[in-house]
Amino acid sequence: MSTYLLVHGAWHSGECWERVVPLLTAAGHRVHAPSLTGHGDKARLLGPDVGLDTHVDDVVGLIKEEDLTEVVLVGHSYAGLVVSSVADRVPERIKHLVHLDAMVPEDGETAADVQPATQAMIDRALASGSGWRVPPLPELPPPYGLFGVTEAADLEWLRSMLSDMPVRCLQQPVRLDNPAGRDVPRTHIHCTGAVPPGIVRRPVLAGERVWELPTGHDCMITMPAELADLLLRVA
Repeated sequence: MSTYLLVHGAWHSGECWERVVPLLTAAGHRVHAPSLTGHGDKARLLGPDVGLDTHVDDVVGLIKEEDLTEVVLVGHSYAGLVVSSVADRVPERIKHLVHLDAMVPEDGETAADVQPATQAMIDRALASGSGWRVPPLPELPPPYGLFGVTEAADLEWLRSMLSDMPVRCLQQPVRLDNPAGRDVPRTHIHCTGAVPPGIVRRPVLAGERVWELPTGHDCMITMPAELADLLLRVA
């Protein structure tokens, strides 16, 4: 039995994994899919002081509170920053790190460094009435849809779980200064469906595996069975 810890991306909540969790548990594994501070059941905690460090603390805190070891740590999208930092903090507890169509940072980088298109969101949030709220990305015409989701029923479900996120999450740099963190095995899963203009993907380092799913960004919604099959391969 392995322990999977699934970390959602920006604007989402832990609910986005609902189609994947039962497939992993049916295979005999333990699964955690928490909502990060400010999202889902923690939406009441949303505020301008919530940042990347807050979300890293969320995940590290769960690992320590539940005394999790041999963790397959999966980070989707923005959560690539989160899980990279978690692996740096508690590498001895991480069995494998999975970047799921995710940002892949170097030490000291922010979301805007990894994904330059993010800077426009930061600028809009700082100039807005709140000064800190970043609303979810707008739905685009097909084939892009909303985070790669285009089916009507799936869109309705996805919209129900999306919420604003604090700009601080996109401004804070990652801290990756633990050499042991770089020794954690890594797999990248790239979603190769329609990719909106302006989105970039960094080259993968030598020795790191790359798998692909022929679908949009939110593959846990559009291809949950195929995603679960890939995740089971790293258990």
